[in-house]
Amino acid sequence: MARLYVRATKQLVGTKGSLVFIKSLPGVGYGELVELEVDGDVRLGQVIDVSRDVTIVQIFGTSIGISPGRTVVRLRGETLNIPVSTDMLGRVFNGLAQPIDGGPPIVPEDYLDIHGYPLNPALREPPSEFIETGISVIDGMLTLVRGQKLPIFSGSGLPHNKIAMQVVRQARVRGKEEGFAVVFGAVGVAFEEAMYFLNELKRMGAIDRTVAFLAPASAPTVEKLALPRVALTVAEFLAWRNDMHVLTILTDMTNYCESLKEISAAREEVPGRRGYPGYMYTDLATMYERAGRVVSKKGSITIMPILTMPDDDITHPIADLTGYITEGQIVLSRDLWRKGIYPPVDIFLSLSRMMKEGIGPGKTREDHHPVFSQLMRAYAEGQRLREIIAIVGTESLTDRDRKYLEFADAYEGRFINQGEYERRSIEKTLDLAWELLSILPEEELAIREELIRKYHPRYRVQK
Repeated sequence: MARLYVRATKQLVGTKGSLVFIKSLPGVGYGELVELEVDGDVRLGQVIDVSRDVTIVQIFGTSIGISPGRTVVRLRGETLNIPVSTDMLGRVFNGLAQPIDGGPPIVPEDYLDIHGYPLNPALREPPSEFIETGISVIDGMLTLVRGQKLPIFSGSGLPHNKIAMQVVRQARVRGKEEGFAVVFGAVGVAFEEAMYFLNELKRMGAIDRTVAFLAPASAPTVEKLALPRVALTVAEFLAWRNDMHVLTILTDMTNYCESLKEISAAREEVPGRRGYPGYMYTDLATMYERAGRVVSKKGSITIMPILTMPDDDITHPIADLTGYITEGQIVLSRDLWRKGIYPPVDIFLSLSRMMKEGIGPGKTREDHHPVFSQLMRAYAEGQRLREIIAIVGTESLTDRDRKYLEFADAYEGRFINQGEYERRSIEKTLDLAWELLSILPEEELAIREELIRKYHPRYRVQK
């Protein structure tokens, strides 16, 4: 589409923050890029609303100086497209895919629309292949599989950033010589957090297979809104064009939703729950549903979004709606964090709905599911006994009860608790689980006899 040049002396209605209001123009489309020239200074914007009378443009920056009589509006006839290339691996970009690591510009292999293209549901393959993160509580209890979307629900001050970096550093595909990449996106983070991410990415050995996008808190709102889609567009390019298995980590999606709320308020839309726009569910779904596997394609996209729950409220609209879209969640516990346990994952509030598809013989190990079930039962019993002794004391406990309390302490201190730079294979994780289960009387184990005799430390020592 050819560019349209329109003098704003008659078209410009006004400005509000980073929003510019112009009279609707023939042929203008939602998401279309717009150039606004003020005294030779060209600023880029994007159409975010089109009505019969007024078109609203979100500026990538400030609207200061934009006024009737001085501004020329140019419709570019295209949506936001970014250059993509495998040379992006090992590089750091801003929310608009512009390099910020001091390296040269990317030589593009193609230009892709950041909104992507819908996947035909009939061509989707169910996620079923294990991704090893090296973190016992995730690999053993909340297994991540290729093509899944599994968010981390955190709270202010909890170590979600460290967990994200540990996953970036350690995640790998087991057993196959296939391309694996990590796409990392940070939205609305503080300067200290941005520097932490940059320094970690530069010093870790995984940087060569990582593409990083950073939009700090000082970035324009529209850049924060664009970053997750930019990151996912690069993930799609690596997965569908280059047959790579891509893990996409997006943090902090709460900042993304706050930016969405800010734009909605500026547009004077009718607010939904707690002031967030009523279409926030749909907006999040358009991003998260880009995860998956496709028939006849070797690659895959796995998404691990991270969000901080205001006041640790898991019923908050952001966490609540995310839970409806995704296939489970990893919830961080403030109580465990106070005990000095890292990563402080609350097993009872966490869930991976695709776990059963990614574990078992040929994927992890034959004893994985029964060990997982036994750990859950034993830890739940230990937690129940902790609540009882808080009321009646320890005098009435049986020897069995004391074993379960010992197990609960060991489970938190040895299984959940893990060094930030410690990587455990799935075999090491399951062997550790058997060590903890050996604390309990053997008759308490609801596991097949042949598995007990094969993996229980008591019998392995005898062999």
